[in-house]
Amino acid sequence: MAYYLGIDFGTSGARAIVINQDRQICLQVSLTFGQASYDNLSTHWQEFLASLLSKIGLEIRQQIRAIAINGTSSTVLLCDSQGKAIAEPLFYNDSRGKSCLDQIQQIAPANHVVNSSTSSLAKLLWYQQQDYWQEEKYFLHQADWLGFLLHGKLGVSDYHNALKLGYDPQLLTYPNWLQQQSFYPLLPEVFAPGTPIKEVTPEISDRFGFPSDCLVCTGTTDSIAAFIASGANQPGEAVTSLGSTLVLKLLSKTPVSASQYGIYSHRFQDLWLTGGASNTGGAVLKYFFSDPQLKQLSAQIDPTQLSDLDYYPLLEHGERFPVNDPNLAPRLEPRPKSDSDFLAGLLTSMARIEAQGYAKLQKLGASKLIKVYTAGGGAQNNTWTKIRQNQLQLPVLVAPETQASYGTALLAMQGSHS
Repeated sequence: MAYYLGIDFGTSGARAIVINQDRQICLQVSLTFGQASYDNLSTHWQEFLASLLSKIGLEIRQQIRAIAINGTSSTVLLCDSQGKAIAEPLFYNDSRGKSCLDQIQQIAPANHVVNSSTSSLAKLLWYQQQDYWQEEKYFLHQADWLGFLLHGKLGVSDYHNALKLGYDPQLLTYPNWLQQQSFYPLLPEVFAPGTPIKEVTPEISDRFGFPSDCLVCTGTTDSIAAFIASGANQPGEAVTSLGSTLVLKLLSKTPVSASQYGIYSHRFQDLWLTGGASNTGGAVLKYFFSDPQLKQLSAQIDPTQLSDLDYYPLLEHGERFPVNDPNLAPRLEPRPKSDSDFLAGLLTSMARIEAQGYAKLQKLGASKLIKVYTAGGGAQNNTWTKIRQNQLQLPVLVAPETQASYGTALLAMQGSHS
């Protein structure tokens, strides 16, 4: 029996899924990090990775043919020639790079995805200003470094993680403006996600019982791994994630970029994955209602009758997509006496915003929307699904799998067969 291992490495925990050649899940394990010391975070990551692998039974580990890892987008670190971190990793949401935005604007094209205080490039430039900079050897993303721990080859990344570093996924190279920078030699070599890099090191093979020819492949980011898990793979297919916020991802034949709306495109094999994120979503619903209330009130709503309440459900001022207005005020009035009517207004308004978001992506040049898969906690609300389907006038389905570790296991399988 051949198995394939996908690992999802987040900020609060890590998860692993093992699948067989029929894409069936054979094993799932997880680990919560707890209160790790930030100063020794890379050491803790190494320990957590080992602990996670140890939770997989030896009998299965001995038959794993390939491994891939995803990490959080724009979580990065500097390391020396031996792969040892020489500075604290910077998380995806670390914005200290805002002090380097003027520098980015001088070297990068206007409205480029790197023009953000949390981009990988902004973090690299921040590192460059620190006293330890002269020691640098490699600048890596979280998934890159974790992969190195297994295969031993430094300086390797994938074009999903490298996008916010400035890599050009259309030309499949670093652009000239980036190659001209003094730090360019630090940047990793970039491959397609799921590309076999090297077999596990003899030390890893001996310690965990992996076959000596078990391949370690390039990974991806957590959100794209979740998209891969959904099974969407045709132009016009999309995934809406109904979590705390509303996140749209649409597969397109052509890339779309509009940084003023937070829209950018990842290469997805020979297609493009484009999308945006609204500040509306489940966090607003949970502000007004408990989970039992949401379930009870949703059952009282007729999803075929769209509410005429015109809300823009936000918890605070500001919206990113499909409207880009940092001062946009929440619109939650008038509130009817009936809680079920109020909830119907919220759900209908969020469905309207979702439809406007997909319309925005298509107006900017993305492929025509044909089908929407749903992920996240809101996917379990059948009433909301029917309201969204009425609003979109398209099939809306619950994604059969949404776990990022499952999508990453599929990448590992792909790599082993390439």
